[in-house]
Amino acid sequence: MQAIKFTLSGKTAFFKKPDVNVNTYFTYNNIHKIALLGLLGALTGLGGHIQQSRTIYEDAKEVDYPEFYLSLRDLKISIVPKGKNGYFAKKVQVFNNSVGYASKEKGGNLVVREQWLENPEWDIYILDDVSIDNIVFHRLKDSLLNNKCKFVPYLGKNDHPAIISNCQVVEVSKTINIEHIDSLFSINGVTVGKYSYDDISMPFFFKEISPLTLSKKYNFYEFEELCFTNMEIEKVLDADSFYKHDDKILFFY
Repeated sequence: MQAIKFTLSGKTAFFKKPDVNVNTYFTYNNIHKIALLGLLGALTGLGGHIQQSRTIYEDAKEVDYPEFYLSLRDLKISIVPKGKNGYFAKKVQVFNNSVGYASKEKGGNLVVREQWLENPEWDIYILDDVSIDNIVFHRLKDSLLNNKCKFVPYLGKNDHPAIISNCQVVEVSKTINIEHIDSLFSINGVTVGKYSYDDISMPFFFKEISPLTLSKKYNFYEFEELCFTNMEIEKVLDADSFYKHDDKILFFY
C-alpha cells in the first residue's frame, strides 16, 4: 500500500489548549490531527471555521462541521516527532494587541502571553487507503508533491508559517510484529514494557491528551491519549492500524 510522506516544520508553532486561558495560553507539544487536517485543507482550498460561520450566520444554513473536517476527517495519518524524545522546547512570548476590539481595558491594549514551540519538526504519513473521496485525495496529493497551495499553511496560527519539504510517495505494509512503535500512538490496547527496545538507549515515555475529533453540535475537541516512546511493546490487542515503512513501525489514526 502507498502513503504520502513529508516533513512538516517551522521556526515556531502554537496549538492552543482550550482548557487554560488565564494569564498565559499554552500549546500542545505536537501538532494534533484537527490542526493537521486544517493545514491539509488549506493546501487544497477547503473552507475552515470562518467559512462555516459565514454560511451559518449569513446564509442561515445549518452546517455541522467546517468543510476541511467534513472532507478529511476519515483520512488516516501517522505523526513521527523529530524532537529529542518527542519533546520540543517551549518559550512564553509576550506581546501587545492594541487593535480597537482587542480589550476593554484602559487604553485598549491587551497583553498577550503565549507559549510557543521552538523549531518543531515532524514526519507526516498519509495513508492512501480510499478512506476519503478519491478526487479530494488526489487533489491533496498533487498539492503536496508539486508544492501547491490555495491558502497559506501555518502551524496553529498565522504567526507561524509551515514549511513542507521532502514530500514523496512511499510503500507501507501491514505488520503484526510490533516490538516497538516509531510514531505517536494511542495507548488503548497497547502494553508497554520497562526497557528500551534496542537495549542501548535510555528509555523515555512521553504522553499527551490530544484532540482527535470534533463534536457535531459545537465543534468542541474530543480527545485521545497519545504516546511516544522508545520502550519495547509487549502486547497489542489490535494490530489493524499498524504499518511498516523501512524499519519504522507506524500507527495510523
